[in-house]
Amino acid sequence: MKVLISDKSSAVCAEILKNAGHEVDEKTGLSPDALKSIIGEYDGLVVRSATKVTADLLSAANKLKVIGRAGTGVDNIDLAAASEKNIVVMNTPGGNSNAVAELALGMMLALARSLYPAVDSLKAERWDKKLFKGRELKGSTVGLLGYGRVSRLLAAKCNALGMNVLCYDPKIGKSFLDSDGVQVVSSVDELLKTADYVSVHLTRREDTLNFIDETAIAKMKSGAFVVNLSRGGIINENDLLKALEEGHIAGAAVDVYEKEPPEKFELIQHPKVICTPHIGAASVESQENVAIMVAEQFVDMFAGKEIRNQVN
Repeated sequence: MKVLISDKSSAVCAEILKNAGHEVDEKTGLSPDALKSIIGEYDGLVVRSATKVTADLLSAANKLKVIGRAGTGVDNIDLAAASEKNIVVMNTPGGNSNAVAELALGMMLALARSLYPAVDSLKAERWDKKLFKGRELKGSTVGLLGYGRVSRLLAAKCNALGMNVLCYDPKIGKSFLDSDGVQVVSSVDELLKTADYVSVHLTRREDTLNFIDETAIAKMKSGAFVVNLSRGGIINENDLLKALEEGHIAGAAVDVYEKEPPEKFELIQHPKVICTPHIGAASVESQENVAIMVAEQFVDMFAGKEIRNQVN
């Protein structure tokens, strides 16, 4: 089979595919038109988040059998269009979850201790020691939105620091204490009014767009912090900016945006915001993990074995 890797990936992905006897081309940074002009040559396509697999692109993919997302989110792939052409779309759940959970924890620590303002102050040759009295995470409450792999990994790290952990997932709708000591609640309002830190780890779907809007923010504790490493659009950026300006939200850490790259920078440039360019999964270890997973899934599928992690 002939496979195209259209986004930068660990070299191990191509290596595994080649060792299994498949032909591999690595062509990254292609324009939509350039990609469309060659996609008809390939049986498999490996992407990360940069390549947009649209219905228009798939209209030219006459040989394509499988699209593999080296990561979890597949919002850059038109699943309906792929299904219409009987193209399997698979992802690699869990391969980068720990990287995202660690960055979320790091962002919470940075918010709690005003780390970036303190760094900027001293780099500007000021000794503003009295301005940066922070908070400890121990004894505080983190509210996790979403009960997936990232949330559960983050919950374990927060528990180890002595935090109280609440979790709400709109797909669950019931309360229970899980085996790791995470209190899952049936009411999002209960989480919002209790949490000192609200960390968003929901899948972007129609029912989760603007999940955190002005109404939800008003239910949060005054002085709470907000963290989003899921997908842009789940938090309404204008409403979050307003809450920061009014002082209801003490700070926010954002890794994902409604439009990427962003075109509006008011939220990003706010002094109480930590911002990163969608790097939650960008660790050396996680990128190797997902590259291995997607390549092995392709090899098994092409060999007529089970199709793993199909999402369409």
